[in-house]
Amino acid sequence: MSPPSRRAKRPGSRRLYRPRRAEVGAGADGVPRELAGVEVETVREEWRVEDRWWTTRPVHRRYFELVLADGRDAVVFREAGGGRWFRQRA
Repeated sequence: MSPPSRRAKRPGSRRLYRPRRAEVGAGADGVPRELAGVEVETVREEWRVEDRWWTTRPVHRRYFELVLADGRDAVVFREAGGGRWFRQRA
C-alpha cells in the first residue's frame, strides 16, 4: 500500500480565503467603483503582488481593500493585463 498523497484533502479541511470570481465595475484607471452591484465607498488600501517570477506561471496581481456602501469590507484583485476580477475574502 502506498502512502497518501501530500495534497490529499483531509476530511473537513478547506483552503482559507480561496479566491472567488467577482463582478467588479471599475473606472478607466482600473480602480473598483462597485462590487456585485454595491457602490465602493472608499478604497482603503491598494497593493501589487509580483511572485513566482522565476517560474513559467508568474503571478502579477493588483489588489484593493474596499469599504462598500453597505458597510462591508472586501478584498478584490485582478490579474495583470486586464484579466478577471476575484474576491479574496469577504
